[in-house]
Amino acid sequence: MDWGTDLWDQYDGIDKHTQSGLDLVDRYVKFVRERTEIEQNYAKQLRNLSKKYLKRGSKEEQECGFTNHQSFQDIVNELNDYAGQRELIAENMMTGICVELTKYLQDLKQERKTYLADAKKAQQNLEISFKQLENTKRRFAKEWGEAEKATQQAEKIENDTNAVKADVEKVKQHAHVKTHTAEECRNDYAAQLQKYNKEQNTFYYTEIPQLFNKLQDMDERRIRCLAEGYSQFAEVEKKVLPIITKCLDGISMAGQNTNGKQDSLRFIEQHKSGFERPAEVDFEDYSQGIKPASSDANLNQPKILLGNQTPLYTQAHSTPLGSPLTPEGPILDYSHLPPEQRKKRLQSKIDDITKELQKELDQSEALEKMRGVYERNPQMGDPASLEPQITQTSQNVGRLRGQLTKYESWLAEAFRGDDSTNTAVNNNQHCSMSADPSQNIYSEFDEDFDEDVETPIGKATALYTFQGSSQGTVSITEGEQLSVMESDKGDGWMRVLRANGDEGYIPSSYVKF
Repeated sequence: MDWGTDLWDQYDGIDKHTQSGLDLVDRYVKFVRERTEIEQNYAKQLRNLSKKYLKRGSKEEQECGFTNHQSFQDIVNELNDYAGQRELIAENMMTGICVELTKYLQDLKQERKTYLADAKKAQQNLEISFKQLENTKRRFAKEWGEAEKATQQAEKIENDTNAVKADVEKVKQHAHVKTHTAEECRNDYAAQLQKYNKEQNTFYYTEIPQLFNKLQDMDERRIRCLAEGYSQFAEVEKKVLPIITKCLDGISMAGQNTNGKQDSLRFIEQHKSGFERPAEVDFEDYSQGIKPASSDANLNQPKILLGNQTPLYTQAHSTPLGSPLTPEGPILDYSHLPPEQRKKRLQSKIDDITKELQKELDQSEALEKMRGVYERNPQMGDPASLEPQITQTSQNVGRLRGQLTKYESWLAEAFRGDDSTNTAVNNNQHCSMSADPSQNIYSEFDEDFDEDVETPIGKATALYTFQGSSQGTVSITEGEQLSVMESDKGDGWMRVLRANGDEGYIPSSYVKF
């Protein structure tokens, strides 16, 4: 069954049906385009959400040491990757469905227009031929009627005995002419009828079937292309499902990686001071002649610190006000930190110096080898050209070895001083420590130690005013611009440099980057 055979007389129906099919393609393209806009907006919102909650700043970096914080960051990152897949879905739908179908739709419209125009033209040609047939038919009818009338008139005059012979001949001649003309019209009518029937046969059995079958083929091709577009609507998303599933699995894994016990141990590692608990307060029996203190300032105080109270370990390690912050002071030896935290920071510094020292030693070895090659083969280079680098490397090695010795000495001191520090802290509940400016626990070190000028690792703005009352700290004011010299190592403190040259430690939470 085909349109040309079974729908030969349904031109208007085919016209409407094919137009409806093209309208459906256009409607589907609009539908997919709106879907891509939804995906794009969804992806954009997801990316903005990820950006909003992505970690930034030293405080966030410290918190990411805990599994529950890190897992949340993993979720944020996975969500950002998921957003990328939604963008890919939108892009592939736009290029693979909307663009392709829109281009194909334009071709179909032009093709349909051509077929319908050809059918209409064939119809018009047949109608013209039919009009010609009608004209020849009417002329034949007219001429035949006049010929019969002329013949009858000639017979009547011929049968009239009173008629003149000349009149009779004249009437007969007229009738003969009319009859001949009628015969010619009859022949024209017959020829035109034969021509029309042939054209009509061609129209209904050849031209229209062919055009309608072409429209049928076009419509079926449209449907197949549309069906492919329907399938792509799902296939586009199926192609990215493995990656989407991977993102979702990553989010699930983040939940599985969250470990409360591990976070507790991590918190202990970060904040364990290493101090002993305070000793019990001795009973002072005034009835036995002991004089009461002038105030209650020396009574034992709770050791749980709240708010911005100065930790006891900074009191125990503080030096008299006005003492210079020398290179051997608290800024470098981390004596402002609790024992455990101080040892960790010193060990971290030793590891960094060791790596840098090894790098310089390797550089020195390479330069010496190169100098030997130049000495043996002068054409390859001048050995003297390497002397500045060799000298600089040698100086760097000496400087780093000096630093390494000092930090190792401070670390050894930290391990030796645990017991004495704990004793000092416990005694702090009964009396105030008085420090002798002449006593310097770092006097054993080389006074000529020269620390290289450090380069700031970043800039920060003070969020709050902080009064640096203990040794190693520095006071800052809200809104002040600071140079960050050392980032937070997990103890909640960072080293900064003020515009006036003052340098020291401040709480990390008091600034923003």
